[in-house]
Amino acid sequence: MIITETIHLAASYSATRNKTVSLCGPLREEDTVVQPIVDVSPPKWHLGHSTWFFENFILSRFKKDYKHFNKSWNYIFNSYYESQGERILRTNRGNLTRPSFSEIITYRKYVDEQMQELLVDEAIALKIQNWVILGLQHEMQHQELLVTDIKYILGNNPLFPIYKEQDIEFGAMPNTTGEDFLEIGEGVYEIGFKGDAFHYDNETGYHKAFLHAYRIMDRLITNAEFLKFIEAGGYEQYQFWLSEGWEWVKKHRVKAPLYWFKMDGCWHNYTLSGFQKVDLSAPVTHVSFFEADAFARWKEMRLPTEFEWETACKLFSPEIPQNANLLETEKYSPIPRTKNDFQFYGEVWEWTNSSYLPYPYYKQDKGALGEYNGKFMINQMVLKGGSCATPYPQIRASYRNFFQTDKQWQFSGIRLAQYL
Repeated sequence: MIITETIHLAASYSATRNKTVSLCGPLREEDTVVQPIVDVSPPKWHLGHSTWFFENFILSRFKKDYKHFNKSWNYIFNSYYESQGERILRTNRGNLTRPSFSEIITYRKYVDEQMQELLVDEAIALKIQNWVILGLQHEMQHQELLVTDIKYILGNNPLFPIYKEQDIEFGAMPNTTGEDFLEIGEGVYEIGFKGDAFHYDNETGYHKAFLHAYRIMDRLITNAEFLKFIEAGGYEQYQFWLSEGWEWVKKHRVKAPLYWFKMDGCWHNYTLSGFQKVDLSAPVTHVSFFEADAFARWKEMRLPTEFEWETACKLFSPEIPQNANLLETEKYSPIPRTKNDFQFYGEVWEWTNSSYLPYPYYKQDKGALGEYNGKFMINQMVLKGGSCATPYPQIRASYRNFFQTDKQWQFSGIRLAQYL
């Protein structure tokens, strides 16, 4: 990871850290403790863990005579770093009635003050620059998780409380009546990240991939289109489902995307702005890989591979600056676009038909950095594009998100492809 551009670390640090706290502003303190499922962490745990990251990997190593705020908190805020000692089971994060939300806010302020003292020293700031950038990018990942986790927490409250009156999710998409496709010819295409700007290690291994001629839809599948799948009995017909997906449907009695409820003969869904009728022109979201794949089979098409998606994005979508300033953390997708831009960024994460595996030439780092991505390269599928919850500096064609095939709680949707 090489950072060549000059970055105002202190200002970027403050902007990013303040954004995380502001996301919890609309919550009640009780909302910050809940963990409905293992995938969803309590909001106050996110606040503590992202702070622990700076304390554990930067302050304790680079600040002389640094005094930990509370050393015992390493056990509760370490997420999955085996190299950093024992940690609480992920399923038990919701048992943390203590420390309180206010104590964690005090912890954040303490660490932030200590970090700012480090960052005013230009020599030290230069020395720790890459670590700070990684910490801020990590923080932004948790900002996105905060949004999705808050939605799950409130969306599973029987009162369906409103997070914000102003809709922060996506709106209707233009030109959603036709099935227009972009055609890409057979050939060898370049995949992965190239350049000196920030990127994660799973994007490295810039390489070439041969692609057969294919076409890919120039937009996402809408709620209206997915509703046709539901009404056609898509969830009751095994022939559209992978074997594991069919077992998942039967076991959990899945009938629709997450947050969809049928009331008085009409489909409604929970959004961060509350309970409302399903917007038929908006992209379908909160679907698992199983659902995305079944829909594609029902349409006699398929999901694109991550290489096909990335190639189409680079060819047809407006370029997003790869060195997006971290001060732009207030900008969330969707990405500003003209009416003629193809939609490859920022509406929903798009399932691909690619397993999450290392690229050619990938080398896992040693120590804690090596635990960031490499050890998760098994039993997961790649998603591309970013969502309405993704911070702007993390939107890029080479970004590789990854989740297990049954996950619905992320803003995940569908784009279709076919071989020519």
